[in-house]
Amino acid sequence: MGPGTDVLPQCTSLENGYSKECVPPMEEDDEPEDSDNINQPKAAKPPRNYQPMRHCISQAMLAGTSDSKSTTEGTGIKSPQNERSQYSPIFRSGSCSEIGPKPYMEDEYVCVDNLREHVDAQQDNTLHGAFYGVFDGHGGVDAASFTKRNILEFILEDSSFPKAVKIAVKNAFAKVDHALADTRSLDNSSGTTALTALILGRNMLIANAGDSRAVLGKRGRAIELSTDHKPSCSSEKQRIEKLGGVIYDGYLNGQLSVARALGDWHMKGPKGSDGPLSAEPELEEVKLCEEDEFLIIGCDGLWDVMSSQYAVTIVRKELMVHNDPEKCSRELVKEASKRNSCDNLTVVVVCFSGDPPPKIEVPKINRRRSISAEGLDVLKGVLGDV
Repeated sequence: MGPGTDVLPQCTSLENGYSKECVPPMEEDDEPEDSDNINQPKAAKPPRNYQPMRHCISQAMLAGTSDSKSTTEGTGIKSPQNERSQYSPIFRSGSCSEIGPKPYMEDEYVCVDNLREHVDAQQDNTLHGAFYGVFDGHGGVDAASFTKRNILEFILEDSSFPKAVKIAVKNAFAKVDHALADTRSLDNSSGTTALTALILGRNMLIANAGDSRAVLGKRGRAIELSTDHKPSCSSEKQRIEKLGGVIYDGYLNGQLSVARALGDWHMKGPKGSDGPLSAEPELEEVKLCEEDEFLIIGCDGLWDVMSSQYAVTIVRKELMVHNDPEKCSRELVKEASKRNSCDNLTVVVVCFSGDPPPKIEVPKINRRRSISAEGLDVLKGVLGDV
């Protein structure tokens, strides 16, 4: 997806590039999976060779709610009128990060439920938002730790924020990548994947470089908001080979199991040049509505052993019991460990409501059934013998 240049409507410019009540336009792109049996473990990563679906909404109805109609146009989805005028998400999150069977921990994550706390108080910024990210390091923890500490600051201080959020996010990824090459205290051969979720009002922007994954829970349906950037992925393979790279046994240039990452400057050319290993994030925009219950972001240690739909099923079930996103994160890590994940495990669960998800009821279908004259005669004979 190319860099966005959308300009926010009616933004009041303030000092240092900040403004009030500015939110970017959003559109969704999701990729649901079939439901798993929650009690049946899987030993391998599920296949993902199906065609993506956009905004496939379950026909199941919510208990105690009226049926509402939604329409789709192009690549976006329109929420009902009352949702457009009334819905405002809240943000509460929980996380869990464990070393797993590896000898050292290279994962990092960040959770910011209130973006105002990270904006200069003197600017009196009333922007309602949140920020989350997971960073899966390799070749040491330097790159992941640096990205965790600095990427949000780089976004907020960019001159394009908040008028052109997509540009600000892409610039922040590039700035982190270049800093990893220039900072002498860091190992420039260290690298990290990066997946972030920036939410401004109802508008959520997912940025991904690597094989971490973001999944939206939408009334029990899993909607994938990111693509795993593996070298064997068809689009990534085309890009890599076009730029002179090669793939050996699923590894980029025989060294790296991801096609996009920050850092890893021992594998990159001069700054500003296009190489097989890219630091450019792929962006996905979503406009949240009342059906969007929670977001799961996790490193590949989770998704190597669990499908997106299975994770959504677990989180929804747990939220209906205790309504605690941190316990949900721990449950996902625990389940991945049971399934013999061989990597570090890091998960963040973000809820968009203070209430647990509502119960889903499948509507009953009334069908008139008939019996043939011959069948009726047989039935009479059987009943007459009783």
